[in-house]
Amino acid sequence: MINKMLIDGQWQDAADGATWQVLNPASEAPIADVPFGGAEETTRAITAAHEALPRWQGMTAYERCGILRDIADALRARAAELAPIMTAECGKPLGEAAGEWGACADLFDWFAEEGKRAYGRTIPARKLGKRLLAIPQPVGVVATITAWNFPAYLLARKWAGALAAGCTVVGRPSELTPLSAMALVNVMVEAGLPKGVVNLINGEPQIMGETILRDPRVRKLSFTGSQRVGQILMRGAAAGIKKLSLELGGSAPVLVFADTDMNWAAQQGVMAKFRNNGQVCISPTRFYVEQPALEEFLDAVKTETEKLVVGDGLLEHVTNGPMVSGTGRDKVEQFVDDALSKRAALVAGGGRPAIEKGYFYKPTVLTDVTTDMQIGCDEVFGPVMAVSAFSTIDEALQLANDTPYGLAGYVMTKDLSTATRVYEGLDFGIIGVNDLVPATAEAPFGGVKTSGFGREAGQEGLYEYMDPKFVSIALD
Repeated sequence: MINKMLIDGQWQDAADGATWQVLNPASEAPIADVPFGGAEETTRAITAAHEALPRWQGMTAYERCGILRDIADALRARAAELAPIMTAECGKPLGEAAGEWGACADLFDWFAEEGKRAYGRTIPARKLGKRLLAIPQPVGVVATITAWNFPAYLLARKWAGALAAGCTVVGRPSELTPLSAMALVNVMVEAGLPKGVVNLINGEPQIMGETILRDPRVRKLSFTGSQRVGQILMRGAAAGIKKLSLELGGSAPVLVFADTDMNWAAQQGVMAKFRNNGQVCISPTRFYVEQPALEEFLDAVKTETEKLVVGDGLLEHVTNGPMVSGTGRDKVEQFVDDALSKRAALVAGGGRPAIEKGYFYKPTVLTDVTTDMQIGCDEVFGPVMAVSAFSTIDEALQLANDTPYGLAGYVMTKDLSTATRVYEGLDFGIIGVNDLVPATAEAPFGGVKTSGFGREAGQEGLYEYMDPKFVSIALD
């Protein structure tokens, strides 16, 4: 793999020779030095995408989508080779990393077909001698800025939709996990992607972001990350009236009703909560259990949590690797300490394991969690499950919705009426009914409230990168 920026089909170092050292979060040891650029590289990447746009847009949907299909096939064929790259830089176990590369392939597959279905429509005219058409057109040059927790999947979810729509791309991954992005671009180039269609830059976040926002050639920015940065980007995009899609995280509630099999609920809850160490935007975090079943659920969760094995994700028996950074681990510790100081009870885990190096934290379960605790309403983004009780559906919905976030919410019940009332009452963009891992290539992904706006994947993920053009034809 070539670990460099890709601009106009050429692998490049930073113009001033600057580099960024990528660390393995399991050992805190350096993995690689990668180019670390700034405004110059960003502008050149935008220029390359702008110049490549007419050629890419001018291809038929079938030609573009054939290339996307080849990318999907290549990703599947090389998943075993790509997985260790991801594990080394972000810590997730090999099985999860391989699964992420498979999910990337699913996205390119989906949009390879969906791009052929960017249908317009004919509108009946109110006057004779007129023909009215609405035609979807590519937005143009798209910039993407993505987070570190899914270092390939987040790019694939944006890029596959943009490319299928006929757009060209400038992508900036997180500086913490650039190697997976570089590996993805390597595969895309080898699969036949024309030069300039996707340009990968790596460097100073603020400088690159400001350069993207100032350049009128960039017609849309798609961002996955924190609310703080999302707000900065919104303010910056206002000057150029630039289109935005924002996915800004969540604090996902799970309503567990007493008719649920508690052993099954615990297994599903622990699997979903501690996947990628809870560093997942839709991670189920705030579990509300109907009062009669609380103790049974806690006992089952404790048993399941204590089966997890913390360590280097490259080791076959490990289920939970390190967190991506010391800063992230510090935040988790702060949340847990805050909860315990306000009379939450520790059910399992808590604290750092006895591992000398690495950003490890034990999978942790807390109960008696209240809304005055940080973890009761904010996004912990780490391996902590917060469990509380409820007595009525109305109380459960009030607790679940008592957050500024609105990305994902969940309900676990065998009763269809209960499930319907809850999924209709939850104020979130994604709802899982007895399904705590609902994201998939063929369905829209995105939130409401301060979790952002816009959708990725699904049919909606294609039209996010297109503008409707209205054509009115007056006939003789």
